[in-house]
Parts: sequence; C-alpha cells; structure tokens
Amino acid sequence: MRDKRTILILLVMPVVQVILFGFAISNEVKDTPFAVFAPVKDGDTQQLTERLTASGFFVLVKELQSFDEIETTFQKGEARLVVVFDDNGIQLIADASDGNQANTVVNYASSIISQWQMENLQSSASQINIVRIIPEIKMLYNPQMKGAYNFVPGVLGLVLVLICAMMTSVSIVREKEMGTMEVLLVSPVKPIYILLAKITPYFALSIINLTSILLLSVFVLDVPIVGSLFLLILLSLLFIFVGLSLGVMVSNIVESQVAAMLISAVVMMMPTMLLSGMMFPVESMPKILQWISVIPPNRWYVEGVIKIMIMGVETKYVIKEFAILGFMATVLMTVSLKKFNIRMTK
Repeated sequence: MRDKRTILILLVMPVVQVILFGFAISNEVKDTPFAVFAPVKDGDTQQLTERLTASGFFVLVKELQSFDEIETTFQKGEARLVVVFDDNGIQLIADASDGNQANTVVNYASSIISQWQMENLQSSASQINIVRIIPEIKMLYNPQMKGAYNFVPGVLGLVLVLICAMMTSVSIVREKEMGTMEVLLVSPVKPIYILLAKITPYFALSIINLTSILLLSVFVLDVPIVGSLFLLILLSLLFIFVGLSLGVMVSNIVESQVAAMLISAVVMMMPTMLLSGMMFPVESMPKILQWISVIPPNRWYVEGVIKIMIMGVETKYVIKEFAILGFMATVLMTVSLKKFNIRMTK
C-alpha cells in the first residue's frame, strides 16, 4: 500500500487494458479512406460512390483527376482503396502492404458492388452494362498477400522499444538499487557521460537486432527492401534515440526494477502493440483512440518502415514521419537528460 505506483498499475491498468482490447482489437472495416477515379462521371458512378460512402465502411477522401495519381495517393497514405470506373467496368485497387486489411477491404467493397448490381438488374436506364461487370481486383506492393509484409515493420518497432526503453530503464534503476550509481557519481566522470555509457550497449544491441531482422526478412521471409536502405536505417536510428530517451525518462520516475519493468511492459508495450497500427488498422478504431494513437512513436515508425521498405517511396513521402520522430527524440532526450542530472546531483 505504501507503493503508490504499484497500486496505480494494479488497479488502473486492468481497466485500461480492457478498454484498449475492447475497442482497438477489431477486424471490422470502418471508415476506411478510399478515392475514386472516374474519367466520365455519370449516374451509375455517382450512385455507387454514394453507396460505398453510405455503408459506413468507407470514407471518400479524394476524387482523382488522372490514373497517375493513384500511386501517389497510396504513397502519401491518403487512401487504402481506389475505385476506378472505366469503359470496361470497375477496378478495385488496394494497398496490400497490410495483406489482411487489403483483403478485408476488397471483400467489403466487392460485396457492396454486387448488392448494388442486383438492385440495378432490372434497370434499363443504366448507362453501362452493370449486370455483366465483375470488379477487377489489383493488390499493390504485396500481390502475393504475404503476412510478413506487415509483420516485419511491426516486429522491428516492438523489438527496438523492448531493447531501448525497457532494458535501458531497468539497467539504470538497477544501479540505483545496488548503490553503485552513487559511487559512479562521486567519481570525476560527469553524470552525462555515465548516462551515455549506460545507454551505449543498448544502442549497439538495437543496431544488431535491426540488422538481423532485416537480413531475416530479405533472405528468409522474402520481404524485399524496395526503397532506400540508407533511408530505412536513418529512420531506425532516429527511432532508437526515441526509445533510449523513453528508457531514461522511466528510470527517473521509478525506484525499483520491478516498477521499471511494469511501466515499460504494460504502459508502453500495450499501447504500442494496439495503437500503432501493427495489429489492427487505426482507421477502424474510435475517434478518441485514433487521437491517442498519435502519441506512441511506434505508429510513426511502423508507417515509415512500410512506406520505405514495402512501398519504396521517395524521401518526400516520409518527411512527416521523420519530423515527428525527430521532434519526439529531441524533446524526450532533452527532458530525460535534464531530469537525470537534477535527480542525480541532489
């Protein structure tokens, strides 16, 4: 009862977990952003677009003016599905970097189209031969629909958080418990150098893990690195700094290894897994969880890895992810170092 943080974890975290599992874990398709390309707009294209939007499963975000805009729309992350109307029928083009979600989205859209076709079966006013149209489906970036294409980016983010945040915080707190931190602080070495020495091994371990996962993904799981390897490594190093700063921050607010482990595993890992888009699409979550999901750095890292590794986008399409992670790294590392120096010098 004297340990307020442990009581808080024991009583509050089960409630938080139930809420997260209850609302975030969902295989349903809801509010999936989609775009439409219709060279010739008529009553049929308008009706079907409205039908997709009114279903509650899709949200129209953009009307494309040319076929070339489709690739750019996916690379910017603006849409998960593009519906193309042409003289030959209807084409469904999905972003299959997440194979399971793409398959679900296409099945929902196909079902809506089929239902609409049946309703128009007896209509003689239809401007195109809707009855005979079978939607043509095209999966971009992952035509084989391999789950590893979505699994690898998520595992990368999860492993790096484990190594950086959890192990760093536990290591520093262990020094406090053993009393060796005070011995180090009375030495001529400045606190900042002690802290850097403590986080350096985990920085090296993170690089080793990053290298091993990338090698396994390419040579064992057959997941290619389509984009720039340099850009991918740069983004990963930035994310590692964010994780290390989180670990230092946790070590400043707890006094025991158990508390550090609980906070790292429960408070950081659960939101990371559920709210980063690693397991379930963010678009299908309630609005409040979508807003909260912008806080975990894993969301932006996973999105960046998918764009670079799977989609092979240019640098301009991942500027947002770099900017957000860079801001997080700067703020968290500055605050962590300041708090560490203040705490250790008292």
